Amino acid sequence: MTLDKRMWSLMFAWAFVVVPQAYGAAVKKSESAFELRHHNNMELQLELKAVEQRCPDIAHVYALDERSVRGFPLWVLELSDHPGTHEILEPEMKYVANMHGNEVVGRELLLALADDMCSKWRAQDEEVQRLINSTRIHILPSMNPDGWQTATQAGGSDYLIGRSNNHSVDLNRDFPDLDRVMYGNEARHLPHNNHLLDHLRRLDLHPEPETMAVMNWILTIPFVLSANLHGGDLVANYPYDASRSGAPQEYTASPDDATFRMLAHSYADNHPRMHDPHRRPCVRGDMTFGDDGGVTNGAAWYSVKGGMQDFNYLASNAMEITLELGCDKYPSQDRLAELWRENKKSLYEFMWQVHTGVSGLVRDGLTGLGLPQAVISVRNITKVNATHFRNEAILHDVTTAAAGDYWRLLTPGTYEVTASAEGYLPLTHVVTVANPRHAGAALRCDFALIPVTEDMLETLQQDVAYDDEYKDALEAAILDRLRRE
Repeated sequence: MTLDKRMWSLMFAWAFVVVPQAYGAAVKKSESAFELRHHNNMELQLELKAVEQRCPDIAHVYALDERSVRGFPLWVLELSDHPGTHEILEPEMKYVANMHGNEVVGRELLLALADDMCSKWRAQDEEVQRLINSTRIHILPSMNPDGWQTATQAGGSDYLIGRSNNHSVDLNRDFPDLDRVMYGNEARHLPHNNHLLDHLRRLDLHPEPETMAVMNWILTIPFVLSANLHGGDLVANYPYDASRSGAPQEYTASPDDATFRMLAHSYADNHPRMHDPHRRPCVRGDMTFGDDGGVTNGAAWYSVKGGMQDFNYLASNAMEITLELGCDKYPSQDRLAELWRENKKSLYEFMWQVHTGVSGLVRDGLTGLGLPQAVISVRNITKVNATHFRNEAILHDVTTAAAGDYWRLLTPGTYEVTASAEGYLPLTHVVTVANPRHAGAALRCDFALIPVTEDMLETLQQDVAYDDEYKDALEAAILDRLRRE
């Protein structure tokens, strides 16, 4: 063992044994001892544990599967009315910060958010209690503790020092490039538009441990919504991050462009400066986003390959945006309170967006058992005027979780929602999404799918042309016969 490794081992032993004992008296108090300041990597863990001890009925601290290069755990705080478990029909969302180690505002804001939610829960704040009772929230304040250490030791004043991890890798360029897979599928008119990691033939490089930890996290938990907190500008950025043509700047809309813009605006519109059309750019001559309401398409700003934002969208059901929280990446400590005041409302408002769109259960129509990995497809048929309706398929499907529950974020409008699963007849419902503010649950839309039998296959394979009305009648008759049998 090298001297450096022995030193870190001693530091971890001190953090896990000595400090919690000394700190115990403070965290057992009912009042919060939290202070808005720059917390080091040891203190970050202690602040999360303090929330867990003050609010044990809703808070749980855990670490991701992999540690950083230098051995720091990647600590996550979970807030839920049943921490540690996925509840059927309860959506899950996450906040991730400090992916670039020298961008520290998000790191401190997430610690403040965790403390604030715990305090409001204890004070029986109605809105926070409804949010926590209806949502499973995961908070990762630092994805790159090594970079934070490097940036801090260098004085926190350099625009690049500490940005990367301890292998000098930019973690926001280190995820598998699924945009390339998606754009290839589009060019070949292939129907594969989601969960594309299986379609990637090989990884060009083995991801860093911090990247692998977050990839496994994304693929293990059925996240619906996510935000990645950065610094260096002031804007809410949405997919796609990588341009289709390879151009350095090119608006590259995803199939969910309207929904992503809604999510980005939910943050920017509640921030006092982000959407200000008179705000000056961070650097003279750079882009300013106030004229666009404080939001931007990622590739229209600058194209990024291997980013975490697009990986979420193309490898899982999670819809992630990237939040740039200010020009100063490592502001002085006395500015943190002001930054918390600016972002507090937006951080809360964004979490509520996990309850927009539709959600429900997809079950076997005979047994009632949930169907995992069923596919949810959506077509926008919203009325445009007295004579015209949209007829636009949103070419990005989501899949059901292990118990058959699903969530599909959507803007207000009318949609055909179709559930399909191997071995079952697909079923379509028409729904009208309104997205009432802070409803605590998305519009419910359940499906009971009919299993396909050999008799049904013979019937359906007959050389007979039938319209949708006949098909509905046929499916109803088959279901009635199966129930009688």
